[in-house]
Amino acid sequence: MKTRRDFLRSTMLGASATWTVPMFIERTFGELHEGARDLAVQPITGKDDTILVVLQLAGGNDGLNTLVPYADDVYHKARPRLAKKETEIIKLSDHVGLNGAMPFLGSLFKEGDLGVVQGVGYPNPNRSHFVSTSIWETADPNSHSSTGWLGRYFDNACPGADPTVGISFNKTKPESFGAMKNPGVCLNSPELYRWINSGGDKDQAEQFFADLNKPNRSTTHDDDDDPSDGNSIAMSAGGKVGGITGEGNLAFLERVALDAQVSSKKILEIAAKHKTSVRYDGTPISRNLNLVARMIAGGMPTRVYYVSHGGFDTHNQQVNSHDRLLGQLDSGLKSFFADLKQQGNDKRVVLMTFSEFGRRVSENASAGTDHGKASCLFLAGAGIKGGLHGKHPSLTDLADGDIQHTVDFRSVYATLLGDWLKAPSIKPILGANYPKMGLIG
Repeated sequence: MKTRRDFLRSTMLGASATWTVPMFIERTFGELHEGARDLAVQPITGKDDTILVVLQLAGGNDGLNTLVPYADDVYHKARPRLAKKETEIIKLSDHVGLNGAMPFLGSLFKEGDLGVVQGVGYPNPNRSHFVSTSIWETADPNSHSSTGWLGRYFDNACPGADPTVGISFNKTKPESFGAMKNPGVCLNSPELYRWINSGGDKDQAEQFFADLNKPNRSTTHDDDDDPSDGNSIAMSAGGKVGGITGEGNLAFLERVALDAQVSSKKILEIAAKHKTSVRYDGTPISRNLNLVARMIAGGMPTRVYYVSHGGFDTHNQQVNSHDRLLGQLDSGLKSFFADLKQQGNDKRVVLMTFSEFGRRVSENASAGTDHGKASCLFLAGAGIKGGLHGKHPSLTDLADGDIQHTVDFRSVYATLLGDWLKAPSIKPILGANYPKMGLIG
């Protein structure tokens, strides 16, 4: 063998049977490891190291009714119908408290395992759901990046990693997973969850995975309202896939589809084995967190899991719907962390929430709130330095009716990447060395 790559190609594909191997595997095998300095080095994995769970609160969570500035008269005057009374919150300080729908997070805070970052945002904020979500996912307020912040972490800090280095339980791949080399795996969790609990046979499993991993050859986006699409990978033959463009990407797409199919089979086998006495409720967020707990218990090499909890675009009659959504989040997290503790994995996992923006300070005429700018986020887990982080924004020094950010979200990312996931360098991932925060205990 002339090179290590030749050795790997021969041994992994099988020297005596290469004529049966699809040409795209032979053609792209070397690409899978391009840029890795030493293929013999085993990457750090989630089997025995730290894990990050990213939880999106989709729609623009109202930070002021999540982390409530109950002692501020301006808050109560701006929200005569929506403002939370002192008896409706869980006090964290003399100024702010958690929405009373989140008793578990309140208990985590008291135990020192919940960090609350106040006033999180970015310069020149945008109130568009699409644009602001993209900014959070790419960590690029200038919208110049074709890859995501987690995808760049996979590429730069996880050379030679298993395709399941990142797993998203969404119908389509989150933009944050966009990568040049390894975009992770995206699974349609309702189908996965139903199959795990159905006791299906082997033939059903084969059909499940055939449907689940069917590549989308269209150049249009999947319709999120179509439950029959069955696609687990957001990709198109002629479009952009994880930062790679052009008509010559068919081999890349086929390779990703194959990787995902093999990985999905492994995921299903692992998920079906895990048994727990912890009860999860039937909401989508709880089901997704249950799946994450199953993966962690099964020893998956995954470093990052991504789940989403939607419905936070609360323009109308917010008070009941917002409390309900926060209650569902709290219940799901209570079960998830109880499950991790039962497994003995609670000290290896940190969970971060984020939302594309907060809401306006003043309520609107429909007893709701409109798109705003800065908000708050949570960091939960035994590895977190609990408490309030950052400065709560002023409710009088506003920008077009919105609170102004006091913490750049990329400082939160830099802290998690460097201090929790142990990325060797932050600049290739975020584009600059943002100041880190004391978030990891």
